[in-house]
Amino acid sequence: MQKFIAIAMLLAACPAWGQQWRNLIDRELTQWEKNGDGIWTVLADGTLVGQRPHPSGKTPLGVPFPVDAKQYAKWLSPQSWLYTKAEFGEFDLHVEYWVPPGGNSGVSIRDSSRGMHSFGNGAWKTPAHIGYEIQIIAGDPAKNPSGSLYDVASAPAGLQIAGDWNQMDIESRKNVIRVRLNGKPASEHPGVEGRPLTGPVGLQLHDAFSFILFRNIRIREGKK
Repeated sequence: MQKFIAIAMLLAACPAWGQQWRNLIDRELTQWEKNGDGIWTVLADGTLVGQRPHPSGKTPLGVPFPVDAKQYAKWLSPQSWLYTKAEFGEFDLHVEYWVPPGGNSGVSIRDSSRGMHSFGNGAWKTPAHIGYEIQIIAGDPAKNPSGSLYDVASAPAGLQIAGDWNQMDIESRKNVIRVRLNGKPASEHPGVEGRPLTGPVGLQLHDAFSFILFRNIRIREGKK
C-alpha cells in the first residue's frame, strides 16, 4: 500500500502538461519554413545540416572587386533562419547541436517577427531583441557564451564541449526561461517586460559563412 501511495504522490507532483515529447524534424522538414537564403538538409541519419550559399566567379560577394569594409559587412551580416510553422506558449525544448570552429548560431523562441528584420532591406532588429535567442557559438566569448539568453542573461564559460555534440534544454514558461547546457544550468531570466510570451522556434545561420548541425530536436507543450 505504501508503494502505491508513493507512486500516486509522485504522479501528483508531476506537471499536468509535458507528458509527451514530439519530434520536430522529418526528412522533408514539413514542420518548418525557411526565412533567408539558408540551405537546410536532413541527412539519412536524421541530422539537420544548415549552411549558406557561397557565390563564386568574378563577383563572389555580389559586388565587383575591390570592395570596401562597408560593402563587405553588408554582404556578411544578413542572417538566415529556419522557423517552425507552429507557435508555442509554455514548453520544454530539447536540441542537440555541433558547431564548427569559428561557428555562430542560436535557437530563437518567442520571436513574432520570424527573423524578417535580420536580413534584407529595412530596419535591422534581430530576433534576440524581439523574442529571445539562446546563443550557440564556438569558444567562450567574454559576453554571451553558448547557453546564454543573448544580451539578457549570460551563461558561465566552459559548459560547451568543443568539437562534439552538445545537448541544450530550454524551459519556456510565462514567468521564466531556463536553459541547461549538457545537463548544467546555463542561464535563467523571468523575461523582458513587453516581449512576446508565445512564438515559433527558430534555428539561426548567423552570417554568410555559417555552418551548423542539429539533431534530436523535440518539444513537449503545456496543455492548451
